[in-house]
Amino acid sequence: MMKLLTSLFNKLDWTAPLISRLTLGFIFVQSGWGKFQHLDNVVQFFSAIGIPAAHVQAPFVAGVELVCGALVAVGLFTRLAAMPLIGTMVVAIYTVKLEEVGQFSDFLSFSEYLFIVLLLWLIVKGAGALSLDRIFCKKTN
Repeated sequence: MMKLLTSLFNKLDWTAPLISRLTLGFIFVQSGWGKFQHLDNVVQFFSAIGIPAAHVQAPFVAGVELVCGALVAVGLFTRLAAMPLIGTMVVAIYTVKLEEVGQFSDFLSFSEYLFIVLLLWLIVKGAGALSLDRIFCKKTN
């Protein structure tokens, strides 16, 4: 029975990276696009929480989320695209969420932390079989 299950799971190993990439990509593309649509509000928010040069940082973060999110979704330069997304999540946790941490489990419940975990997994394991990385960069996956 275990041999059969192992065989089945090995045949489905392409699903986890695909679903992770599509989910994260959609979330980041949507977030980046939303920031661009309401850039003045994002600049004001960034200023209010003490982010320096908010008028530069807001469109930068929106662009990172939009472009890197799209790259992650299609699985192109996935490992490289995941890195700046992790950076934006670290900054989000540090500037906005950290004050909400009373105990360690609070930190673990942040969606930003979960995004970091999934992005790290994609960096380590790669974009998977159904990705543009697999087609163009066969040596890296």
